[in-house]
Amino acid sequence: MSVRSLDTGLAAAMDRALGLEARHLFPTYLRSALRVVGGSGCRLYDDAGREYLDMLGGIAVNALGHAHPRIVAALREAAADDRLLLHCSNLYHHPYQGPLAARLAALFGLPRVFFCNSGSEAVEAALKLARARARRVKRLAAGDVPGIIALDGSFHGRTALALSSTGQEKYRAPFDPLVPGVTFIAPDDPEALRRAAGPRTAAVILEPVQGEGGVRPLAPEVLQAARAACDATGALLIADEVQCGLGRTGAWSACRQAGVVPDLVTLAKPLAAGLPLAAILAREEVAQAFAPGMHGTTFGGGPLQCRIALKVIEILERPGFLERVREVGSYFRRQLESLKDELPIFAKVRGDGLILAAELAVPGTSV
Repeated sequence: MSVRSLDTGLAAAMDRALGLEARHLFPTYLRSALRVVGGSGCRLYDDAGREYLDMLGGIAVNALGHAHPRIVAALREAAADDRLLLHCSNLYHHPYQGPLAARLAALFGLPRVFFCNSGSEAVEAALKLARARARRVKRLAAGDVPGIIALDGSFHGRTALALSSTGQEKYRAPFDPLVPGVTFIAPDDPEALRRAAGPRTAAVILEPVQGEGGVRPLAPEVLQAARAACDATGALLIADEVQCGLGRTGAWSACRQAGVVPDLVTLAKPLAAGLPLAAILAREEVAQAFAPGMHGTTFGGGPLQCRIALKVIEILERPGFLERVREVGSYFRRQLESLKDELPIFAKVRGDGLILAAELAVPGTSV
């Protein structure tokens, strides 16, 4: 941590802001004491002029760091337009949504794209799509509940279906009863996964690398078992790559990197460099389960978000970029393993590419 020039006005403004937060914000976050006022690359700056190495990255959002020069240039270019289109209803067309959908379709091998605002919304829509398709394709009776198979330790979001499919009781319990029909399987038991799938199963949803659950990559045989279970029962395989996709593991898709092709992929976090944008990618036949009016979004796929996301994709596509992610990730992991050998507080190191975790042998608050 280093110290930059101090702006006393910033400190006073932050004091006022924190006082207003305490009086008016919902108590939904246990925030640290860090008072962030700026960032550059992998560093954050507080109101006292101190510099910090940002190891959180906005919870996997700031994959390109803070104030990336190409993103800043794209924002300045947009702001200089005296006819700047900040929002455009999805009832109309704008110049950026189609090109972004085409780039994502080509990169992930799934031709249809739906844009929304967040990872939770993307998962919610993917599960709704799977249930709607199951009713039609499997001809479920009115009282039949389309089944969802999810994994223990997973985290898929906080909306109704996404939360119902999240394999952590601490998140679900305060809101029970949730949406029925979800079966949870251990993330290291491919045979149990195969057995759980049946004629009413609409989808298997999984994170190729569980993020909030502790940065736990799924074994290839688990992903293969999920694909086989879906093929055998006519269900859909949903790869939730909100946190591990878009280059985080050194590949566009962590699921495809493991040799398994999903039917749907959900993306969000780094897609628009911090602006709210998420996407669902699907096979052609799967996408047709949504008809006009069955699903929608007010802000998803807006012109500014898509414009910036195209720039993010352009940066990630630069020659050698993803290879560099794998190279730096391997180096970082080796260094963590070395620390584990030296420091007894480290119990285990795991992850893939630049989504890594060092599990502590003691409570983190005591370190």
